[in-house]
Amino acid sequence: MPEIKPTIVLVHGAWADASSWNAVIAPLQAEGFTVLAPPNELRGLASDAAYIGSFLAQRTTGPVVLVGHSYGGAVITNAALLGGDVQALVYVDAFIPDEGDTVVSLLEGSGSALAVADPTTVLDIAGYPGAPEGAADAFLKPDTVHTAFAQDLPEADRWLIVATQRPASLVANVTPSGAPAWKSIPSWAVLGTDDLVIPIGTQRSMAERAGATITEVDGSHVSMVSHPDVTLAAIRAAVEAVSNATVEAVS
Repeated sequence: MPEIKPTIVLVHGAWADASSWNAVIAPLQAEGFTVLAPPNELRGLASDAAYIGSFLAQRTTGPVVLVGHSYGGAVITNAALLGGDVQALVYVDAFIPDEGDTVVSLLEGSGSALAVADPTTVLDIAGYPGAPEGAADAFLKPDTVHTAFAQDLPEADRWLIVATQRPASLVANVTPSGAPAWKSIPSWAVLGTDDLVIPIGTQRSMAERAGATITEVDGSHVSMVSHPDVTLAAIRAAVEAVSNATVEAVS
């Protein structure tokens, strides 16, 4: 029986775009995988998850390994139940919410560099057309990128993040999560021990609650950029589990 290769779908987080997965995409494509990295709209958890769910339904066939970074973890937790045949979840330096959790509530008391009394000390806030009342775009200040978001990347790469970051609407951080896909879909989690956005203690508690297979890496909030080999290993482990389960199901 030929090897069954699931499609791998990578969902970026806030202040990033699909290029944040470049160091992961190329090796997976070289191994023969179909890899898709759709845009995450970063406008609100419900609508972002609905978009990714629709993307999964229309752009994938067969089993899917769904991967999310940072806020993208909250998105895949919801989107995996909305479309496609998602059989494994992989979280990378990510939020892994339970029903009713918000990004803000998960960071409360965590020591996150973003959980500060005055958000304008770490973020630049700007309005955008069509924003719901009270909503605005949040951009990372350059100093936040350099010291708290991507501190283990070369300086030139940090400046690229400053220049190319996609802002997230403030609405995305306060939207309660729905029923979590990790209750019915097996999960893997890569935890950055030097993550200053989602501190390691918070990452561990979320991953353990989800029953995820955990790997820790000496990396920042963007460990899939600074240590892509660790993210690749977690994805390959999820792929192997999906492939084995699929073979058993058809044999």
